[in-house]
Amino acid sequence: MQDGQQDKKDGKIFVVGNKPVRELLLDDPSRVDFVAFRQGRHDAAMEDILALCRKAGVPFRSVPPKDLDFMYRGNHQGVAARCAALSYVSLESLLETAPEAPLPLIVALDQVQDTGNVGVLARTVYALGGAGLIVCQHHGAYLGAGAVRSSAGALNKLPVAKAGNLAVALKDCVNHDFTIYCARSGVEALNAYEAELTTPAVLVLGNEEKGVRPGVAKLCHHDLSIPLRREFDSLNVAQAGAVLVSEFARRMG
Repeated sequence: MQDGQQDKKDGKIFVVGNKPVRELLLDDPSRVDFVAFRQGRHDAAMEDILALCRKAGVPFRSVPPKDLDFMYRGNHQGVAARCAALSYVSLESLLETAPEAPLPLIVALDQVQDTGNVGVLARTVYALGGAGLIVCQHHGAYLGAGAVRSSAGALNKLPVAKAGNLAVALKDCVNHDFTIYCARSGVEALNAYEAELTTPAVLVLGNEEKGVRPGVAKLCHHDLSIPLRREFDSLNVAQAGAVLVSEFARRMG
């Protein structure tokens, strides 16, 4: 493990120290979930780091010293960056390569927050030939070591793009001639087993409790629902995603 980095027992990865954090923000800012710095720090090195955060759109916040000590038990120099355990790709790159995947389907996660669900979905998408994932930069699951483990390593093999605004990202998908499907029930929802499914496509899956947000859903071309044979609440997002991705894969032959 590199100097200035610690993989904690709960799967969170931190890069600490002025120079390591600055270099990470220069080399791979998309990996950084947020930067925390000690309350009261006002120095040139810190201002340089915050300027890089602003430039890359990386959230930052001041925290009490004890919070930094919890993140890293050592000389953190008053700054720590929480990082994903993978390197993201740009949305543009994902949209360009997706049509060449065995299954030209991207799964977009609208504020799905459970790392286990994301890991299982990544495993399913990768195994069935899917093109990749789009995740939310804000209010989405932390893709640290725990998420990678639950994906059986698929998150390190599958292209993953991070969207600051999922609605804007979906508009980009439409501009690249992707059909957008939304997993949700309702009177206008199509039976997933009977609906016409075309690719390249994006399948939007919603938050564990709230589902797909209305502002995101209105950008989708079709709603898809899974017909249940017994009275039951619903499938969780990882289960529903697996069923729908497998249906796309079945149609592709």
